[in-house]
Amino acid sequence: MQRYIAHRILASIPVLFLVAIFIFGLLHVAGGDPAAIMAGGGGGGATEEQIARIRTSLGLDRPLHVQLGTWFRDLFTGDLGRSINSNLPVTTLLRSRLVPTISLVIVVEVVAIPLSVFLGTLAAWKANTWIDRGVMIFASLGFSIPIFFLGFLLIFAFAAKIPLFPAAGYFRPTEDFPGYLYRLLLPGITTAIVFTAFITRMTRATMIEALNEDYIRTARAKGLPESAVLIRHALKNAALPIVTVIGWGFAELLTGIIVTEQVFAIPGIGRLIVDAISRRDYPVIQGTMLVVSAVQIVVNLMVDVSYSFFDPRIKY
Repeated sequence: MQRYIAHRILASIPVLFLVAIFIFGLLHVAGGDPAAIMAGGGGGGATEEQIARIRTSLGLDRPLHVQLGTWFRDLFTGDLGRSINSNLPVTTLLRSRLVPTISLVIVVEVVAIPLSVFLGTLAAWKANTWIDRGVMIFASLGFSIPIFFLGFLLIFAFAAKIPLFPAAGYFRPTEDFPGYLYRLLLPGITTAIVFTAFITRMTRATMIEALNEDYIRTARAKGLPESAVLIRHALKNAALPIVTVIGWGFAELLTGIIVTEQVFAIPGIGRLIVDAISRRDYPVIQGTMLVVSAVQIVVNLMVDVSYSFFDPRIKY
């Protein structure tokens, strides 16, 4: 297995290389001049000479291949560059925004994964009954409603009409730990509803297929309790597609959290990306997207390695 993991890590290096080139090229094709934005627009707030001086100081007047080569050179030393707007290292900005995003991800995972596996298993066990229909209606609605719209609905219901939660805001855990957890609940539930609906649909489909297998009929004929049949036999054999879709959905979860952080004013990586895009802060966008891509590669590797735990027949 160690050889397989090392091979996958080495194979991810060219993937990250291509992702970096794609991000760099896409940002420059999209247009926009960070120097003009920093100078206040060129026409009303700054002259062309001032904008040109800013562009030169930032290195934006050099050819694109030179800028790309400089960025790659810095990446090999662990330097993601400096923000054009704040002049702070991108790594410093990421560290300052990492705790809110990771906290929100943990809340979503803790709520969504157990609940979705339970609901999907229950729906498969009670297939074609009112329980199954109710679970699938929830899954269809949760998967169809845009996350920003769902967030505004929950804010209206549980912050404006019934003031159970604050509408927005964030506390650092070192300042007020109970308040920190309390303010994560509503945004966490918002994202968890979408994530739960996504995994529930897959769990139900794979469990229905597993419950129709011969070994399930054999287990029931032996007199095993229904809970043992569902968990030890059906769910374990249906786990591979479920684990796969959880890993694949992690990318969707990161995308959803970007929207959630905007709706609930959480100062996480999502808001950092949105602010950087609006200000044409190329180093922040490039560094953040590269880190997100690396996290996704690591998650996919963890999912692949976990297959052998659920199915001992899989060898690496």
